[in-house]
Amino acid sequence: MSTILKVRDLNISFGSNHAVRDVSFHVDKGETVALVGESGSGKSVTALSTVQLLAGAAEASGSVRYGDTEMIDANARDLRRVRGNDISFIFQEPMTSLNPLHTIEKQLTESLSLHQGLRGAEARTRVLDLLNKVGIRDAQTRLPNYPHQLSGGQRQRVMIAMALANKPELLIADEPTTALDVTIQAQILELLAEIQRAEGMGMLFITHDLGVVRSIADRVCVMQNGQIVETGPVAQIFGDPKHPYTKKLLDAEPSGAPAPIASDAPVIIEAEDLRIWFPITKGFMRRVSGHVKAVNNASLSVRAGETLGIVGESGSGKTTLALALMRLISSDGPIHLEGRAVDGLSNKELKPLRRDIQMVFQDPFGSLSPRFTIEQIVAEGLDVHGLEPGADRRQLVKDILVEVGLEADMIDRYPHEFSGGQRQRIAIARALILKPKLMVLDEPTSALDMTVQVQIVALLRDLQAKYGIAYLFISHDLRVVRAMSHNVMVMKQGDIVEVGSASEIFDNPQTPYTRALIAAALDLKAEKIIDQ
Repeated sequence: MSTILKVRDLNISFGSNHAVRDVSFHVDKGETVALVGESGSGKSVTALSTVQLLAGAAEASGSVRYGDTEMIDANARDLRRVRGNDISFIFQEPMTSLNPLHTIEKQLTESLSLHQGLRGAEARTRVLDLLNKVGIRDAQTRLPNYPHQLSGGQRQRVMIAMALANKPELLIADEPTTALDVTIQAQILELLAEIQRAEGMGMLFITHDLGVVRSIADRVCVMQNGQIVETGPVAQIFGDPKHPYTKKLLDAEPSGAPAPIASDAPVIIEAEDLRIWFPITKGFMRRVSGHVKAVNNASLSVRAGETLGIVGESGSGKTTLALALMRLISSDGPIHLEGRAVDGLSNKELKPLRRDIQMVFQDPFGSLSPRFTIEQIVAEGLDVHGLEPGADRRQLVKDILVEVGLEADMIDRYPHEFSGGQRQRIAIARALILKPKLMVLDEPTSALDMTVQVQIVALLRDLQAKYGIAYLFISHDLRVVRAMSHNVMVMKQGDIVEVGSASEIFDNPQTPYTRALIAAALDLKAEKIIDQ
């Protein structure tokens, strides 16, 4: 096989911070090499160095050769020729990579015009061909769409189409499936495998999800603290890892089960035939012409110390249902919190009850104010609902920080000074300090490294066993759902298609949709999709 990319003794530093140290690897034509490791290990910085997309403060040394071209200190003309043409990128979050002000057609045409000189009808034909190739249905009707009008999976397919527009020799995929549902994740991986087979391109795949690595990579490079600590074929790395860090990563999978529910545990929240429909209005008079049926006739009951896992693809109604239960959006149908009807209460009447239902979000950095100290963030709920008489606000914050596994002296620091896992612990502390009866956990682990996921799952289970908190756990990661949940609800397009204990749902699913979800999750842990 001919080598496309050859990296030798690469070092990258940002001032006194050495992000990458003596990294060496290569990617051959038709081969997929995975760079794996936790956040901050240097994976993305290494990938960005291949076409010199590093920040201005970065200093790079060593060698990065694409074919006969040395990319370190390459001139602007050579970089323009290679970027987006010979070497293309797919990034983790397509919404931040796609221009929200331009249509899909314009964004795809721009690359074709720049590198191939295609315009007009010729460019449109090529765009349609690309969209069809990546599995966008009714591609013709999608051309005038803007990114916000597409689903997450569709946006990622558009990003792949843009990356493939100029038939690159090397595709660099940086966490391209992390934010996607398990079924869409499997589809994207299969799509990349099919395109690679057809085009014979090399691929550098960056991820912290070892299930994805097992399904798509030929070789693996494990990175820790800016260095490659182990490298080898997929079978060797997964079957006989040598380095302690590699073993730690492979062992970092949520497992076990939550503590049993007490037989006399009271019902914390219940709903019956809950319906959430959003009206579609048209015309000058804004007459209702139909409805978006987000949730149809949902019924549930969650007891103290119980976790109800809610799973389903994007748009299935999971988060909408949770927001209705929290009375943040309106709905039809009775909702009872500890036996009290809350569906008809005003905002003023709901205020004293809100401390009993708290929420932890997917992105801890986005949900924590960068201008507040940790004390201000965690104590915000106490300020809203009032301290208990005689309580010491600062001491309460310190105590809850220790409860979630942080240090009490972190109280005066700011969110940017913490890792992703620590920020999620802060978000949990903010919810926990009010001693809620119910916590809504909306994708609380999907943005975290595998080792940190295990820690957060263990923390949540310990807190539940200690305080008897009821959880609504929303996630597309079925491994985490199984480790967290007593019972599981499966949603599809607003309907509840199956409900049962975690063991019943995972071991003996009854509906084709549930079986498809579980099969997609298992595919990511199976042997390679790509033919050898």
